[in-house]
Amino acid sequence: MFPVSDVIPSKTIPYVTVSLIALNGLAFLYQLQLESSEVQRVWQLFGLVPAYFSWTTLLTSMFLHEGWLHVLGNMLYLWIFGDNVEDSLGHAGFLLFYLCCGAAAALGQTAIYPASTIPMIGASGAIAGVMGAYFVMYPHSRILTVVFLVFFLDMIEIPAIFFLGFWFVKELFNGVGSLGTRSMTGGVAFWAHIAGFAAGGAVGLVWRLRHGGRRTHWEGRQ
Repeated sequence: MFPVSDVIPSKTIPYVTVSLIALNGLAFLYQLQLESSEVQRVWQLFGLVPAYFSWTTLLTSMFLHEGWLHVLGNMLYLWIFGDNVEDSLGHAGFLLFYLCCGAAAALGQTAIYPASTIPMIGASGAIAGVMGAYFVMYPHSRILTVVFLVFFLDMIEIPAIFFLGFWFVKELFNGVGSLGTRSMTGGVAFWAHIAGFAAGGAVGLVWRLRHGGRRTHWEGRQ
């Protein structure tokens, strides 16, 4: 399944979402100018290495990516889900929320693999937080998704609660399956995704409780 967009229009211009996408894009373009050895050094210095934990890299690691698929996939998900969460939390609140989710994601992965010397990079933990908040705030939304079948593809609307719920269960299954290894040796940081999604979902739940569980502006028009 390949998500294309959701069906909820933004109430405001998502300045923070667009700015985060731009900053991630600029950081990736900078990486492209470097030699392979220099890129590895950047990842070691500014990625989060659990065995040599540094609080500053909780922030810097969120803006580094491994390749085109990594950065484009992350930015697509941020674009699809970020604008509506930004609508709900406000611009400043969304920025703080995004950074805190990214930090929670990195700390979650570090807690599982504290001895790992592999640098963690990427915005996926923070974006998982955005997805977790969207899951709670907009459960009745729908995600326009390209579905690849055997000999053809189709585009359908999938309820957000199913699309995001399936994504989380998949990450949780993979994360539990990875617990047999003694240390992280590379690949996908599943526990960062799990921790980020859980943190975002918790914030989304608090938001709904503070608003008396009322339906969102979009749900109210269905």
